[in-house]
Amino acid sequence: MSREHLRLDNVAIGELAEVSLAIAPGEIVCLSGASGSGKSRLLRAVADLEPHEGEIWLGDNAQALTPGHAWRRQVMLVAAESHWWAETVAEHFADEPEAAELEALGLEPEALAWQIGRLSTGEKQRLGLLRAVSREPRVLLLDEPTANLDDATSERVEAWLTERIRARGWPTLWVAHDRGQIARVASRHWRVASGRLEEADVAWA
Repeated sequence: MSREHLRLDNVAIGELAEVSLAIAPGEIVCLSGASGSGKSRLLRAVADLEPHEGEIWLGDNAQALTPGHAWRRQVMLVAAESHWWAETVAEHFADEPEAAELEALGLEPEALAWQIGRLSTGEKQRLGLLRAVSREPRVLLLDEPTANLDDATSERVEAWLTERIRARGWPTLWVAHDRGQIARVASRHWRVASGRLEEADVAWA
């Protein structure tokens, strides 16, 4: 399995400028900051969904020299609200997830047969994460991946995610606000303030 660094070199988007950051294989870097400070836009820039200044690298591959669809297959953004386009859950998966994977997320094996319209916001969030992970990307970009979950389910999802991130060697950029979550999952923590990234302690959001 390929294990490569994700590197941002002088990336600028909106009010956020001069972001330079390297994330090692299997490392989780948490981003925090006030609403509207640019965290989600930065993730979208890394996923090649918004134009930006600077360059982003996956190993020796530059985003600017990689077709957008090919980049986004490798650099997977999981938005705070996942998108669904077919009628049932199963239709969104190329290969059926194992029952153990669903159960690890607190979901019934029968969830694959559910209609999208019956899913709660939290169920959509967990299934959206499972869908992203099942595509075996090389990088994960997570925008508040447990925002719609209660504390117990959040910690369950955190454990499931961190185990897979470290086992597969995915560099991960994780937007989070909860101090406890940052302390549990982050290797490093950066806070967005006044249009810049500043390094913060993992135990303080």
